[in-house]
Amino acid sequence: MQSVKSAESVILDVRDLTIEFASQYGLTRAVEGVSFQLRAGETVAIVGESGSGKSVTSLAMLGLIAMPPGRLSGGEARFQSEALGGEVDLLRLSEAELQKVRGNEISMIFQEPMTSLNPVHTCGAQVVEALRLHTPLSKAEAEARTIELFTEAQLPRPTEIFKSYPHEISGGQKQRVMIAMAMACQPAVLIADEPTTALDVTVQARILQLIDDLRRQRNTAVLFITHDLGVVAEIADRILVMYRGKVVEQGRVLDIFTNPQHPYTKGLLACRPKLSIGRKKLPTVADFMQEDATGAFSVTAGAALQSPANELAAQTVESPQNGTDIDKMFPVEHSAVPRPDSSLSGFETAPLLETGQVPPAAAVPVAAPVPVDSSAPSFSAGGGKASSPAAISAAPATSSADDVLLRVQDLRVYYPVRKGFLSRQKEYVRAVDGVSFDIRRGETVGLVGESGCGKTTLGRTLLRLVEPTAGQILFEGDDWAKLSTGELRRRRRDFQMVFQDPYAALNPMLTVGEAILEPMRVHNVGGSRAQQKARVLELLRTVGLKEEHYLRYPHEFSGGQRQRICIARALALQPKCIICDESVSALDVSVQAQVLNLLNDLKRDFGITYLFITHDLSVARYMSDRLLVMSAGQIVEQGPAADIYANPRHEYTQRLLAAIPKDTPEDIRAAVARRQ
Repeated sequence: MQSVKSAESVILDVRDLTIEFASQYGLTRAVEGVSFQLRAGETVAIVGESGSGKSVTSLAMLGLIAMPPGRLSGGEARFQSEALGGEVDLLRLSEAELQKVRGNEISMIFQEPMTSLNPVHTCGAQVVEALRLHTPLSKAEAEARTIELFTEAQLPRPTEIFKSYPHEISGGQKQRVMIAMAMACQPAVLIADEPTTALDVTVQARILQLIDDLRRQRNTAVLFITHDLGVVAEIADRILVMYRGKVVEQGRVLDIFTNPQHPYTKGLLACRPKLSIGRKKLPTVADFMQEDATGAFSVTAGAALQSPANELAAQTVESPQNGTDIDKMFPVEHSAVPRPDSSLSGFETAPLLETGQVPPAAAVPVAAPVPVDSSAPSFSAGGGKASSPAAISAAPATSSADDVLLRVQDLRVYYPVRKGFLSRQKEYVRAVDGVSFDIRRGETVGLVGESGCGKTTLGRTLLRLVEPTAGQILFEGDDWAKLSTGELRRRRRDFQMVFQDPYAALNPMLTVGEAILEPMRVHNVGGSRAQQKARVLELLRTVGLKEEHYLRYPHEFSGGQRQRICIARALALQPKCIICDESVSALDVSVQAQVLNLLNDLKRDFGITYLFITHDLSVARYMSDRLLVMSAGQIVEQGPAADIYANPRHEYTQRLLAAIPKDTPEDIRAAVARRQ
């Protein structure tokens, strides 16, 4: 259990940590010479892209690296342990000693709670197990304490969730269960490894708030690992930036954000889409990195003009404390971050219909659609300008038949749910409930909303991967809801989809070339086999891959490269419209920037129309000409993206926008001030 320590006491001191992994290609140094200190009651964020070594660093603290193939080549991690009677080196503890530390004095929240929670045990039973392992509590006492922890973690209906299995609750709720489990024994150190990466902005804000509240209340030291600098200002006191296994820069949050010194840090800050920019090409980390013969880095000439330091120069006073001296530590001050609106529920479900058959469309009230102003300015390089607020009560403006590529009218998707004795009572979940909108040729329409609001169901229904209950899907004037199986198969060549998980979307048994060839052969397009192969090679070059990748398999590529392969596959049939379903949500900010740039380049070069589904409102703002905001199966607001972001009318839209991590110097200063 955690002892009471002053805010200045160093509880974890990592020195010169070096970890290597053996493979058929030799030794890979994943972490090299990493040093940092963690004080009681402070939050230190480790940021960097995938492969930078940040997760390996944290796993080493708990002895969770498999050895072999892993190997500790040097360093130490001094930890003040009550369970082991004083200062110990975490890197050299026996398994029995580590068992006394793990989950007790040092706890960890993993990125994917579904794979971290045991699917065959209830959520409550798993927390009870941790309590009984490390405390003298009886079973009844541990169960009562678990209910208290669920309440502290702000889980709705804690008694019900205690009895629920992980698959029966939402992603945000699973993450709260993990937090409750991690805090069960009041650890001295909490390691949070990408705890909010795939969460909606509103759920993310509440999870960040919860972690910070627990830190403040219990004087817990938090090591927060993320690739998203956007969330760091809200929660961290200090930042460590890792690149290729090394800490290249560290300092206080305000110093790092307003006066970054290392080119890699400047690249990370610059490549995230911001609400304040227009649709100019996003820089990537590679644009900032110029490596010389000695291995040192400098900012490239072109990237220097895009540097965050340049953007903020007029508003920022250079701080002498910042720099690449990784041995310099800075004073830390603490305070609470602002609470998000407590009335906002990220887990709202669509209402159930009454018992009986699916009602006719006219029997169900429909949210009034929002007008679409065809004369509104599109999102330009200089940023959109809100000329008038988006109304919420009128019918959509009409567009010429030649202009509209896709028209959706009163679309509904209802799922039956059986309840009651012998499951005889039949109700319906309204996943999509009376949705209407138009998409014009050559534009990008963003579809935003929290998980469970119906975004993905809507996207899949447009392609009839999910069958609609009622409504019309008019693609180039043809109602797809009425097409036969054969007609639908032929028409799908014009309407493609890029899925969220590229690894799951690609057949692991097919090479990349075969995966891209497959739709061309199914639809018998592209000419002869030789011509089809030439087309595939051209597509690989178009999406920024190489011809030699043709014979490789999906597992040999990074996440960003696999997403490019999925985009190439979608382009193989030369579609008129592509649905992008959370296609960049799990990517590093630099890889995300590359994919977003690619999508915009393809739109410019080939006139492709996009329906861009995302929960990241910063990305939606950057990509979209117009925006659809979805909640509980209905479109609650739509209009030009610039108008909605400048003057949101619906309360739900306002709450979504309020939860976005802020990126201006004033916002960052305000966030830092709130923690002081």
